[in-house]
Amino acid sequence: MLKPYIPHFLLVLSGASLTLAFAPFNLWLITIPALALALRQVIKLKHKPFLAGWLFGAGWFGAGVSWVHVSIADFGGLPLIASVGLMALLCGYLALYPALATKLTAKYFSPTLWPMALPFFWVLAEWLRSWMLSGFPWLSLGYSQLDSPLSGFAPIIGETGISALLVLSAAMLALVKNRRSLANATIVISCLFVSGYVLSQHAWVQPKHTYRVGMVQGNIAQSLRWVPEQDAPTMQTYWELTQGLWDNDLIIWPEAAVPKLEPLAQPYLAKVNERAFNEGTALITGIVNYNWETDEAWNNLIVLGKRTADSASPDYHYFHNNRFSKHHLLPVGEFVPLEDFLRPLAPLFDLPMSSFSRGEFEQPNLEANGIKLAPAICFEIAFPRQVLANIHADTDMIITVSNDAWFGRSHGPAQHLQIARMRALELGRPVLRATNNGITAFINYKGQVTSVLPQFETASITAPVIATTGFTPYYHLQDLGVWFIVLTLLVGAVYIKRNDSKN
Repeated sequence: MLKPYIPHFLLVLSGASLTLAFAPFNLWLITIPALALALRQVIKLKHKPFLAGWLFGAGWFGAGVSWVHVSIADFGGLPLIASVGLMALLCGYLALYPALATKLTAKYFSPTLWPMALPFFWVLAEWLRSWMLSGFPWLSLGYSQLDSPLSGFAPIIGETGISALLVLSAAMLALVKNRRSLANATIVISCLFVSGYVLSQHAWVQPKHTYRVGMVQGNIAQSLRWVPEQDAPTMQTYWELTQGLWDNDLIIWPEAAVPKLEPLAQPYLAKVNERAFNEGTALITGIVNYNWETDEAWNNLIVLGKRTADSASPDYHYFHNNRFSKHHLLPVGEFVPLEDFLRPLAPLFDLPMSSFSRGEFEQPNLEANGIKLAPAICFEIAFPRQVLANIHADTDMIITVSNDAWFGRSHGPAQHLQIARMRALELGRPVLRATNNGITAFINYKGQVTSVLPQFETASITAPVIATTGFTPYYHLQDLGVWFIVLTLLVGAVYIKRNDSKN
């Protein structure tokens, strides 16, 4: 009696198993077999490709982004049933994208052509997922391969390109029926892995200069971050943790490390600004700026201390231009759609600092003690096109700051770090990742974590960082590389389909 539902169960199971391929588990070998198992079930449910793809997606995102529930349950002020319902709604929505890919592929092509057709529709669906409703490109398949030989393709076709290669490989494996088809799949997958390994040995960018950088992890509990009485203790914590870092070329504090609004924090900022300049360094911190005249607020990064190595005086003053305003705001957390309707419904829709204005898509690099940095605040690091838009010929490194305290001890922060590693590998720039409670880490231009602070530890860290010059092929190609590959495969599939129909 349960036999007809076995494919449905395997679809959910294969999707859920993908969680093990991503951080913190990093079992990257699982990705292709898990996806192949799912595609085999989609083919079995040939009259229900949309449902089959949706079930796979429900397992994939239900397990993979379950960490979202932590923030809803702990800080959203909703009863358990409501928070679980919102989580289910999010996962159900995200599952629509793999469902769309399988539906379109099954509608126009027979299973034998899926290895050539599915990569196109998969990339199309993933592009839509990164754009619709402001985008949520989390847990894309390519991130799972950061420590596999396929990572060698990242500086050429990016994470999305690796996703396309995984889909092609899995589709071939799903069609295995005999020794010949197994041999064909094995040859193609082996060639991809060997090619990726060979490509990973090539240096696409060149080391330019080594800097010493210090970062502070304040480990301030999320429940205390916007309590006015905690402003002074929080600022004192960051001041004290920085005392051993003044001899660095650059010091970084995380997102909104200074809990006071920038206009109200001027005495404190003046003290840090003067100390940094006198010590011959620069300090970058996250802070919220608020314009009383226009009633606008921005999630900012600002530079204190020396702007250039030969600065004759401290550069900072209120509203100076050596700052970055977050562009890609997080729905509900940083802006509330239909806020007049939603805000009164529950505390979840009326969180502190949930009414930010949007910065420009492309902004000048931050300049700190002569170092040029391309910024990304929190969620922005998941959008490669935005990070890429702020990389220039003289950009030394990427800086990303975050506050992952919203997600407790879940695997969300580890996945966030994994995404930052991919940006480093794609763009050939080291990434400095400063967070409130972890994972604070130094990532070199090859995407490798070179130094890290443990989560939930109040501490500071110092490490050498090699700045780079030059560009990866991905910087020039952007998404043209992956679109060329999947469109070429699609044209081949169409050609074969037409020839078969004539014969």
